[in-house]
Amino acid sequence: MARKSLRISTTRKQQNYLKSLEAGKKPKFPTRVYNRCPLCGRNHGYLRKFDMCRICLRELAQQGKISGMTKSSW
Repeated sequence: MARKSLRISTTRKQQNYLKSLEAGKKPKFPTRVYNRCPLCGRNHGYLRKFDMCRICLRELAQQGKISGMTKSSW
């Protein structure tokens, strides 16, 4: 429940930040907006290229849900 509420509040903060940028206003504290994984809500280990955390990326890659990514084995 707590992670779900963090995701909701963070997405609201990001939306407000983007709206203020579009309106031409500079936010008071731009560093307060940070990226979170949309799947689990984790903020550490976030990969911008995939828009998710490293743990979710690994799980989805092992399930074969990310195209072009396979589990390495030798």
